[in-house]
Amino acid sequence: MYIIGGLIKTMAGEDIEDGYLRTEEGKITEIGRRDGMAFHPAPHERVIQVRDGLIMPGIIEAHCHMGITEEKKGMEGDDCNETVNPLTPYLCAVDAVNTMDAAFDDAVRAGITSAMIGPGSSNVVGGQFAFLKTRGRRVDDLIVKAPAAMKVAFGENPKVNYSGQGKSPSTRMAIAAMLREELFRAMAYSRNKKKALASGEAFEEDFTLECWLPVLEREIPLKAHVHRVDDIFTAVRIAKEFHLKMTLDHCSEGHLIADELAAEGFPAIVGPDLASRNKIEVQNMAFKTVGILNRAGVMTAITTDHPVSLIQALPLCAGLAVKSGLDLEEGYRAITIHSAAICGVADRVGSLEVGKDADIAIFTGNPMEVFTETLYTIIDGQVVYEAGRE
Repeated sequence: MYIIGGLIKTMAGEDIEDGYLRTEEGKITEIGRRDGMAFHPAPHERVIQVRDGLIMPGIIEAHCHMGITEEKKGMEGDDCNETVNPLTPYLCAVDAVNTMDAAFDDAVRAGITSAMIGPGSSNVVGGQFAFLKTRGRRVDDLIVKAPAAMKVAFGENPKVNYSGQGKSPSTRMAIAAMLREELFRAMAYSRNKKKALASGEAFEEDFTLECWLPVLEREIPLKAHVHRVDDIFTAVRIAKEFHLKMTLDHCSEGHLIADELAAEGFPAIVGPDLASRNKIEVQNMAFKTVGILNRAGVMTAITTDHPVSLIQALPLCAGLAVKSGLDLEEGYRAITIHSAAICGVADRVGSLEVGKDADIAIFTGNPMEVFTETLYTIIDGQVVYEAGRE
């Protein structure tokens, strides 16, 4: 397939005016300026002419619960939190994602081609996130990376859930202590397994601990639900104690400690700012947070936390962040290449480069502006949405 004309925002260097792009077998094979190029489409090869539109990488949602907390389904469609045990690292998002959730179609219509999807924040350890494409019937076919992160949560949510059941954790101290204890168990398991394998001894794998090995080996990060300053610093403290990678998800009070977070080096996924301040720990939530963190040197992405706010509002959330001080180009990066890098999949998505997945969104203009329309959404080189065609 050829895409010809328009402005190409590659997110990998300079924009290309009046450019062209070619895809084959789900990958980008050519990209450049149209001047002087001779196009020779193969028989039956599709050509999309874009005159005044904007061509950019498919938008990425870096944190959501799409397909796990289904819209309009109530308890029957809510598989987000296993609220009987505060430590459930062995739960896998792919086992709960319903790709028939209407949110997947909404995402595609908004030019969102991939998303990090996983459990909620009721547990100290909630389970494993997966990074998925947004179009398809069988979840196994949508996987880009799974597991992609291990969800942990600090602060209000685990406290409210378990103090109401009359058991731990009912304090922030207990949340931190339970996570440390779990990590100590996982480290001991890892040492014992390595020792046994090195000596040729028999070793019985433990399903509840095997899931921690990619975290301990720094192959995937902790995905830390944090809003308040104290919870952010507790998450940082524990990640440093165990030498783990981590993303700071929500990070609602991050703007109050931006320089400290920049020095620590952990990226932030900010939001959902397009939601009510319905909890004590989100009282300082604001669209200015992502810009302040970004200017301080923190790599930032933006999230809707769907269904807390609707996934199709993701580009508009980036626009509101730009309105509140985030640089415009950083607004584009926060929903493309920064999201990809933070989610550990920048080798495949997040920018338009030869060899990467052909995940492309074509708009009438800047998608961060409310009247902009999606013209085409392309995933793995296939047109999955075209304006005017249902």
